[in-house]
Amino acid sequence: MGSSYLCMKEEVEDNTDIIMEGALIARDRVGVQDFVLLDSHTSEAAFLNNLRKRYQENLIYTYIGTLLVSVNPYKELDIYTVTQMQLYRGVNFFELPPHLYAIADNAYRVMCSEYNNHFILISGESGAGKTEASKKILQYYAVTCPTTEQLQVVRDRLLLSNPVLEAFGNAKTLRNDNSSRFGKYMDIQFDFKGAPVGGHILSYLIEKSRVVHQNHGERNFHIFYQLLEGGEKDLLCWLGLERNPQKYAYLVQGRCAKVFSINDKNDWKIVRKAFSIIDFTEKDLEHLFGIVASVLHLGNIQFEEDSNGHAIIRNGTQIKWISKVLSPLNVDLAFYARDAVAKAIYGRTFTWLVNKINGSLANKDSTRKTVIGLLDIYGFEVLDTNSFEQFCINYCNEKLQQLLIEMTLKAEQEEYEMEGIEWEPIPYFNNKIICDLVEQKHKGIISILDEECLRPGEATDLSFLEKLEEKVGDHAHFVTRKLADQKTRKSIDWVDFRLLHYAGEVTYCAVGFLEKNNDLLYRNLKEVLCNSKNGIVRDCFLLSELDSRRRPETVATQFKNSLMSLIEILMSKEPSYIRCIKPNENKEPGKFDDCLIRHQVKYLGLMEHLRVRRAGFAYRRKYEHFLRRYKSLCPATWPHWHGPAAEGVERLIKHIGYKPEEYKLGRTKIFIRFPKTLFATEDAFEIRKHLLVSRLQAKYKGRLGKRDYQKKRKAAIKLEACWRGVLARKEAKKRTWAVQIIRKFIQGFINRKKPLCPENVEFVRLVQYKYLMKLRDHIPRNVLDKSWLQPPSILEEISEMLQKMCIRNLVRKYCRGVTPERKVQLQQKAVTSAIFRGKKEGYQQSINLPFADTRLKETDINPKVLQLIQGEKVKYATPVVKYDRNGFKARERLLVLTQSSAYVVEMAKIKQKIDYATLKGISTSNLGDGIVVMHVPEDNKQKGDVILQCEHIFEMVTKLCMLANKQNLVKVVKGSLRFRIGSGKEGTMVFTVGPEPHVFKAKDGQLTVVRPHQGTGSLVLAFPSDAQPLWESLRKHPWKRVVSVKRLLNRNLKETQFVFNLLTPFSHPRCQTRQSLDEKQFLVTRNGKEPAG
Repeated sequence: MGSSYLCMKEEVEDNTDIIMEGALIARDRVGVQDFVLLDSHTSEAAFLNNLRKRYQENLIYTYIGTLLVSVNPYKELDIYTVTQMQLYRGVNFFELPPHLYAIADNAYRVMCSEYNNHFILISGESGAGKTEASKKILQYYAVTCPTTEQLQVVRDRLLLSNPVLEAFGNAKTLRNDNSSRFGKYMDIQFDFKGAPVGGHILSYLIEKSRVVHQNHGERNFHIFYQLLEGGEKDLLCWLGLERNPQKYAYLVQGRCAKVFSINDKNDWKIVRKAFSIIDFTEKDLEHLFGIVASVLHLGNIQFEEDSNGHAIIRNGTQIKWISKVLSPLNVDLAFYARDAVAKAIYGRTFTWLVNKINGSLANKDSTRKTVIGLLDIYGFEVLDTNSFEQFCINYCNEKLQQLLIEMTLKAEQEEYEMEGIEWEPIPYFNNKIICDLVEQKHKGIISILDEECLRPGEATDLSFLEKLEEKVGDHAHFVTRKLADQKTRKSIDWVDFRLLHYAGEVTYCAVGFLEKNNDLLYRNLKEVLCNSKNGIVRDCFLLSELDSRRRPETVATQFKNSLMSLIEILMSKEPSYIRCIKPNENKEPGKFDDCLIRHQVKYLGLMEHLRVRRAGFAYRRKYEHFLRRYKSLCPATWPHWHGPAAEGVERLIKHIGYKPEEYKLGRTKIFIRFPKTLFATEDAFEIRKHLLVSRLQAKYKGRLGKRDYQKKRKAAIKLEACWRGVLARKEAKKRTWAVQIIRKFIQGFINRKKPLCPENVEFVRLVQYKYLMKLRDHIPRNVLDKSWLQPPSILEEISEMLQKMCIRNLVRKYCRGVTPERKVQLQQKAVTSAIFRGKKEGYQQSINLPFADTRLKETDINPKVLQLIQGEKVKYATPVVKYDRNGFKARERLLVLTQSSAYVVEMAKIKQKIDYATLKGISTSNLGDGIVVMHVPEDNKQKGDVILQCEHIFEMVTKLCMLANKQNLVKVVKGSLRFRIGSGKEGTMVFTVGPEPHVFKAKDGQLTVVRPHQGTGSLVLAFPSDAQPLWESLRKHPWKRVVSVKRLLNRNLKETQFVFNLLTPFSHPRCQTRQSLDEKQFLVTRNGKEPAG
């Protein structure tokens, strides 16, 4: 067990090292992801440099141990997707890069495993991104926590409470377009399964003065602008409002009603949707929007002085609208304390709104819940003019800093010293002295302020300032103009006082402190508000307040008490910290202001925290808890350890293999220095836990299995007996059915030739089906395929019909695929077939050879000839040999066919013109000799019939017949034919067979045409001229078929041709037969080499 765990531990450590080293490789460019890893961890310059590197690479999160430092990027980053959430879910803290989700997941996992409460403290300046951080954490829990359909409602309400509270409690300030002007602490309640089941919100010190006054460049609360921009027309009409915010005095003081980064219309839609989900009724919304509108109308009330010095209102329009909502507020009572009424109504309405949301989030189940708290409270503020609100806000930040000191720095040192662990004391600034200056009873600034507000006589802000100088003037962190030295006095006004906060000096203007601290309403105004018809106003101003004679607590005291209560709540929970930093004052992406960030690093206490983390230990647990959790990893401590817990832990860690520098043993606790050591232990525990659970499951399943086996065996015996009977009956039924089917088909076979009847119908259907299925795979694929599957006798008629349909379909498909050019060729071939099929030699060889449009282009014909033809378009031209009437001498001529005539041409002369209309006939022999005779009428224009020899006789005759439209005049003769030589004279042409082709005039005066013996022909070998083949050697080549060789020189093609007269047909793989081109020749590949064989 020990050795196997050590191997596993080393593997886990290796994996952790790989992750950590992978982040450290690029540290020169992107810094380190944990400030604890900095070499110069005490150097503020090194700290800022590392933060700058990461910020420039959009790495906005960095750890200090388990504390997260977040720098606002002022732009959208793609690191908050659902994929990212699932990536961080259930992963050890340091295994992935720093992220908000790692903090949220770590708090959630520890809460679920140890069943204790947690809180996440998000702090930083205004505009540093605290509100966004809390929203991202809420979204993470909404996506990753287990849920049901019922819990989904709670989850939606938790998420949508944010936009409602932001609308009523957030505003644009000089530093932040969505600054929280109230403090918010939200508890998220979880059941024992870890599912969110409820929540509760506490709010602190809403900045009511913003309702009636805003500094230049700031806005009132978002809800006013959202209502005007996005509210429905009917709603605005009922409330008496117009869309233009410039018409309301409470909205124009900051002179920035429109902000390009804020979409009020879209935000209004989100708020309206949130109201419906958080369970606000229409009556609630009617009253709520009425209050918002009333505050705007209050701001437009203007007072004038009458002759008696009393305040009067000349224009009562606004009073009418206020009375409509806040009846019975009448014209007389509306004169008093306009701003006080507006602030009181808005402040108490905000408290009602929070309580209403808490009611919708409340969980009615009384079982124990664990909670994770989110504290999003205003950051430290230093403005040009700092008033009562900034005083309270900065006091709150002092208390939170004190909490950090007590729960981290001071608590760490005290715990280590108490446990006897060697510790190097770290000096740090304890801001308790500042907190005491503000909150100490009878001596603190708040107590002095309350005394001034409560004492009889006329108290002013100056008297309050004098009382401060008298009572706390000697305090080291307090100074006024009167108490300051000569150098400091210049920067402090007579009505100012300065506090030296932990974050730096802040000068407060005492003007308005007493008024804002009292925050009182005249009794008659309270009476009016208590009797309002608006349900929310009645709930906020109770009649019991009028009966009470006790003076209400001042604002500062209320805030101090609520802050103390908050500190108590936080002290009872396990903390997690997120420190938000604002990189620049202008909200520019990518800009890193060193001076501003150095200031924030200082007041956030980050350097002190870093020094503690480097000096201390990352994890500590009491011996009992540690042993109880991990005792299964050691055989000596499992399953029970009977000695002291400290000895058991010592035995356990020795078995695991902890190194001395990885841990220390205190008096009651074990301290582990490195997180990776703890992670390795936790991973080993997970493996061991699954192993133990598997063993328990195996034992339990074995016992259950044996018990079930006994029952099943008895049941199986009974079932088998019954089942065998069922199977036997089924088998008998199948056999009976099979016999009936076989008998039916035998009967059908016997009666198959009879007409369709019940005795043979099934057999016939089966035969038809099988034949059709087989025919499907044997259908002809083209029109030339005449094969057809032989049908059974009973399907002969159907098969014949199907064959006709198939052929018709193939023909239709073939015809549709024929191109116009192909159609012309087929028409010509059809004419050729009608004339020569079965009558003339060589016809079969010419079938597959396409006819050319013409053998000579017009450019090949002499232009004078074309001019003599008088512009007739040449349809076809080919070279021919003409035999004259005197001695039948061969003359090379051209035959030119036009639309109306045929011309025999010699060079630039037309030797003979034959009109198609006068053509009497066309004759040719049945042999393959290429002779054709064109018979012309006896007249003075014609000298006799024309005797031509053409290489392409089938093509030429077909073209001539089609142009003349005289296909019926063509005669294919055998042996001899008669032709007219001249006027009144006739001649005879004899066709015969011989060894060589020859045309000559015989002794008897007849024209004799000799065709070579069957199977002979010519072979033309074409060689490039530069190859200079020895044709004499070709003559001596041992080809027994060669009769003679004739050498021709083709100058146009720049090649030499050798014509071989053959006795037998010739073929060669490198030769393409020209006999197929109706030329009875072969072409050799033009590579200058002799054909083999």
